[in-house]
Amino acid sequence: MKGKHYFATLFVLLVAGFILTSCTKSETVDPFEIKLANSSTLGSYLTDKAGNALYFFANDANGLNNCTGGCTTAWPIFTVAMFTMDKLAPGLSFADFGTINAGTGNQVTYKGWPLYYYAPGGVREQPNLTSGEGVNKLWFVAKPDYTIMLANAQLVGADGKNYIVSSTNVYSEGVGKTSYFTDLVGRTLYAFAKDSSNLNKYTKADLSNNGVWPIYETDKIVVPSILDKTLFSSLTIYGKKQLTYKGWPMYYYGPDADASGLFRGNNKGVSVPKPNIWPVFLKDSPAAPKK
Repeated sequence: MKGKHYFATLFVLLVAGFILTSCTKSETVDPFEIKLANSSTLGSYLTDKAGNALYFFANDANGLNNCTGGCTTAWPIFTVAMFTMDKLAPGLSFADFGTINAGTGNQVTYKGWPLYYYAPGGVREQPNLTSGEGVNKLWFVAKPDYTIMLANAQLVGADGKNYIVSSTNVYSEGVGKTSYFTDLVGRTLYAFAKDSSNLNKYTKADLSNNGVWPIYETDKIVVPSILDKTLFSSLTIYGKKQLTYKGWPMYYYGPDADASGLFRGNNKGVSVPKPNIWPVFLKDSPAAPKK
């Protein structure tokens, strides 16, 4: 009898252990709050732990949340409670993230861009979808490797004046937002009016003037889907690769940096030394002239 009781007890313990182990496995929680997903058309992009795509808003070039009023229904902010390094999936760097106070919570940012969900009509987009890409030409999936992003903001020259750009690419004083190119961290990109197609006429061989108008040094082309990737290329200038658009070499403006060394949202170069000499890049900028 004792032997029977022993085996019965052992059987019960084994079954209980199996059930406990099975429950533990099924209840395992994914520790990563932010992940990377991949799309055959869009490439790599950020998601939350459930696979919901995260988005950038072109109006947020200054690093602040500029989605207000009715915008907040369709584009809820992305938050992470107690945001720490261990909540990031492999391939992501904690240094690239931050948070801002968006009124309704501490919104997570990536490379200075506040992150959002897409919820058309107030209904959250399903996981593994990217239907918010290109909405109103202002919303784009949050890619970790953009070499070109779009900003939509007021142009304010180094002279403190507001500028707008006409359909013929002519600058004049005025109030209104302009959609223009930046790099991934929101730093404004400029063309030099005296350049020719794939010909940099500004940069000196010793790079002594590269501090004022640094070349945009890359040959990688990762752009929002509303831009034609084939219109981008690169040239080699004194051993360095400089990105081009429609043949125009791309530059930064060194003094766009503010007192803390940040460039986000600044586009002072549009008035230096006067308007139309260093224009920002627009999707519809005319092609650079031949030599």
